[in-house]
Amino acid sequence: MPGVKLKNYLHLHFLVFIAGFTAILGELISIGSISLVWYRMGIATILMYLYIKIAGIDLITNRNAIMGFFGAGIIIALHWITFFEAIRQSNISITLAMFSTGAFFASFIEPLIYRKPVVGYEIFFGILVVIGVFMITQSEIHQIYGIVLGVVSAMLSSLFAVINGKFIERYNATVISFYEFISGVLFITLFIIAFGSGFSASFFTLSANDWIWLFILASICTAYAFIGSVKVMKHISPYTVVLSYNLEPVYGICLALWLFPETETMSAQFYYGALLILLTLFMDAVIKNSKHFKKKSTIRHGSD
Repeated sequence: MPGVKLKNYLHLHFLVFIAGFTAILGELISIGSISLVWYRMGIATILMYLYIKIAGIDLITNRNAIMGFFGAGIIIALHWITFFEAIRQSNISITLAMFSTGAFFASFIEPLIYRKPVVGYEIFFGILVVIGVFMITQSEIHQIYGIVLGVVSAMLSSLFAVINGKFIERYNATVISFYEFISGVLFITLFIIAFGSGFSASFFTLSANDWIWLFILASICTAYAFIGSVKVMKHISPYTVVLSYNLEPVYGICLALWLFPETETMSAQFYYGALLILLTLFMDAVIKNSKHFKKKSTIRHGSD
């Protein structure tokens, strides 16, 4: 029905907007990146468990699958840590521009995971992305730490998306996410105990604003976004979902410019480089949808 399809399209773009808003929350929350991700995944785990119980979803699966989910959970935890740390080291605009390079990494990671040849046009688009990154780096060399962290974050996001694409073929997406969140919390917990200052009273002493933003991040931008994206993909084609999520950096950068104009206004060369990267992503998505190049797509599910 047309009304149902429109409703799902609007829902999809709301989810994309939420994804872009995640970076804004990274700027608003004052705690360190590692602590931020620990809270995000911890609160999201609890909320998702409640949803699983209410929905009557069976969590039982085989041990090998759970071990695979745990590995993916560590990857997404590292992705989020580097993503938020990139914002700390530079700003939202640079981080989101670098995050857009994920499609470049996916074009090489996906053939390795699925054991298929690299496509020629993806190499060409990859070169365009590298040129875009070079333009941004040249104009914002003083933000080099944020740029590097943003690129690493994009690579981890692509690796996670490709691995998750294989899991979703066989297992319930909500169950996958639940186990991934648990493993991320356990991984960060062990890291904090081994290399951090531990879980002192100060770790749990947060401002009221931080608690509010963290709850929004964990509930709306994480648990709800994961569950919502699964429902949307039942009614909308993978191509449309992938193409729509390419708008995430656009939404995020526009929001950042509106909310933090004094720190987010960049040089003209930055926007030229970012525009080149974004246009490349759109061209890549359009070609993948053409009959000649049609092939199976990996959905970027809940990577930000």
